[in-house]
Amino acid sequence: MYRIIFGILAGLAVPALAQSPLTIREAIDRALQHNDALEAGRRSTGAASERIRAARGALLPQVSYTESWTRSNNQVFVFGSLLEQKQFTSANFDLGSLNNAPFLNNFQSQVIADQVLFDFGRRRASIHSAELGRTYAAEQERKTTMQVIHDTIADYYSAIAGRAAVEAAAQSVRSAEADLDRAQKRRDAGMITDSDVLSIRVHLGEMREVQIRATAGTESARAALNQTMSEPLDTRFDLTTTLEEMKAQPEADFEKVSAAERPESRQAALGIELAEAQVKTTRSALWPEFYMRAGFEADRQRFVNRGGANWLASAGLRWTLFNGFTDRARVAEAAEEAASRRAMAKYVASGIQVETRRAELQLDAARQRVAVARETVAMADEALRITKNRYESGLSDVTELIRAETAVTGARMRHIEAVRDQRLAMLEVEMASGTLSKDAKAIQ
Repeated sequence: MYRIIFGILAGLAVPALAQSPLTIREAIDRALQHNDALEAGRRSTGAASERIRAARGALLPQVSYTESWTRSNNQVFVFGSLLEQKQFTSANFDLGSLNNAPFLNNFQSQVIADQVLFDFGRRRASIHSAELGRTYAAEQERKTTMQVIHDTIADYYSAIAGRAAVEAAAQSVRSAEADLDRAQKRRDAGMITDSDVLSIRVHLGEMREVQIRATAGTESARAALNQTMSEPLDTRFDLTTTLEEMKAQPEADFEKVSAAERPESRQAALGIELAEAQVKTTRSALWPEFYMRAGFEADRQRFVNRGGANWLASAGLRWTLFNGFTDRARVAEAAEEAASRRAMAKYVASGIQVETRRAELQLDAARQRVAVARETVAMADEALRITKNRYESGLSDVTELIRAETAVTGARMRHIEAVRDQRLAMLEVEMASGTLSKDAKAIQ
């Protein structure tokens, strides 16, 4: 029986012993290497680069090859095919042959090359649009990178704050258990009543509930951190970075920085450029396109012989004179889209300022909360010490003791939350200003 119990306990202990140490910087590196959303962003940027290659390909000649076989006794077909095959003889002028032409095979090979010479900037505008699209995708990838860093730091600090909360709750449970033990001894000695013991039991149950909730929150944060790092959700890491108060609060004009650094701000500007490039593209469609064509053709009675070849070269223009005002409607549509993008850029800029200012205010509030919470913990500890001494001396009742115990637990929890919120508030400032990187100030 004892061997079975020992085996179970040993099996449960193995995962804890096998936990790999993980600092917050290592967690960020793991996320940046393996996060699936980042991989998707890299692929989108790569696809945008390929669109540039496709757009530039329009500057080069378009070459096509066709191979066909035709068999017919159509008089015109036979007469023309014999000429193209260079197999025409004087006998083919015979009226009988002309009127009653025999069946003839024609194997035709064609290579055609088309080159646009001038199109009033249409292809150049398309290339520029593709280049802007790649820059836009790169900004989206940077935004995703910042979000991954943000989520990693937030999940990591939430996990270690939860662990600290579990430890604080466990300390409160141990203290309540000690109070219960003392109360039972005093009750047995006839110094207090059963109601005092029951009150402490209720308090102990409340502290255990706090511990259970803190444990659940910690496990949830750990699972979120594993997801961000693209690790199995049940992977156990020993989170070695401690949760400490920030020593100094950075001083910078984050609102001014955010106007230039936020990916959304840059994307809004790129959106305006894209819309203006689209206007140029649609306007160029109103003008003619000049082109040149060259070709080679081989016609044969048999697939490999009895044939001839010819060349051709031509130049011309294509100009759509009327298509139901479709092109003009597209120009007007592109102009409206450009105006819409300009208005949206202003709205985005204003929203970024509001987000940055809100984040700075929250950071300042978090700094003040940390200071207040630190002092509150010290005062609550001292008040509990005095109350315990008074309770042991019979100068205070169990209600005062429980109140003091609860106050200490609440003060410790609020201090942990305040320190975590201070780090996360700094994280939000960097996120809002577009300056968040793997060397974030929130982890320094």
